[in-house]
Amino acid sequence: MKLHEYQSKRVFAQYGVPIPPGKVATTPEEVEAIAREFGGPVAVKAQVLVGGRGKAGGIKLARTPGEAREVAKAILQMTIKGLPVRKVLVDPAVDIAHEIYLGITNDRAAKRPVLMASSEGGVDIEEVARRSPEKIAKVHIHPLLGLQAYQVRDVALRIDLPREQWRAFTKVAFGLWKAYQASDATLAEINPLVITAQGDLLALDGKMIVDDNALYRHPDLAEMRDLDAEDPTEVEARRYGLSFIKLDGDIGCMVNGAGLAMATMDIIKLYGGEPANFLDIGGGATAEKVAAAFRLILADPKVKAVLINIFGGITRGDEVARGILQAMEEVKPEVPMVVRLVGTNAEEGLALLQDADMITAQTLAEAAQKAVQVAKGGEA
Repeated sequence: MKLHEYQSKRVFAQYGVPIPPGKVATTPEEVEAIAREFGGPVAVKAQVLVGGRGKAGGIKLARTPGEAREVAKAILQMTIKGLPVRKVLVDPAVDIAHEIYLGITNDRAAKRPVLMASSEGGVDIEEVARRSPEKIAKVHIHPLLGLQAYQVRDVALRIDLPREQWRAFTKVAFGLWKAYQASDATLAEINPLVITAQGDLLALDGKMIVDDNALYRHPDLAEMRDLDAEDPTEVEARRYGLSFIKLDGDIGCMVNGAGLAMATMDIIKLYGGEPANFLDIGGGATAEKVAAAFRLILADPKVKAVLINIFGGITRGDEVARGILQAMEEVKPEVPMVVRLVGTNAEEGLALLQDADMITAQTLAEAAQKAVQVAKGGEA
């Protein structure tokens, strides 16, 4: 789950990272009032969960409250990379002497977090990595020992940070590490971390991505979720406790178990098809849950066939069948469906589906072949 800039910076501030005293607004009038309160030039920044806001015109400086109002009026009417701008962050303008990049993320290859810093802040770290990889300093953080002061000093030296900034930089790095840990984040990033003309360090921008699997521990962060940035079908799936990811193919998949779902997708591709989604209904799925999964699949107009692959252990075949029949009554699908149903109560489930004009298969390979054939307009 991604957090907006203003949300990320507020989390950082809880752990001692210095941020500007910005305020969020939803109308041009609110922006004008905030600018008047700050009493000087301000930066008006679109709050959308995509990169490239500045290049798209979503970040503007304003010298007066009136100018801030007009800038905000334009930004709040924007759509950036398909996302509408509903809020702006108003920060006092800062006299910047130098910009730094500082971030912590997971290094899956090393199986531990990595702290990264660069003297070239204010631009995408991916661009720096492509153009000048030697300008990125990295240190891996031991998951039990945590970030060490000598590691921060080593990074400060490697990015040529002035020595008089090392103490403040160490405080910021440790604050970022604490925020990363405490929030179960997979990314905590300050870009740019600036040295002001007065010699202070300030986090002008912030970005956090929180592990969805840990949100049950962070109800306060879960409340910050912005549904505008998410696929509506994935939002609906989460409401029913389904694992759903929309893909670009034309064969819908409904499977119980993540591993079996991956295998189902693989075998569809093996036989020349393309899966339209990943969908795991989980164990012990009720008829209501199966019906919800079915609606999600059939909401995609590109779907030309549906492959239902259920291996009944905890999940009962008759419950799955009832869910399928319930969804068919609601959605009235016009695409062929192939069912492979084995395990607990499979016979009862297949008996319920006999009158529903569904294609059945005994093995996964047979089911995948039939799904690919009917998706291409052939006979199963």
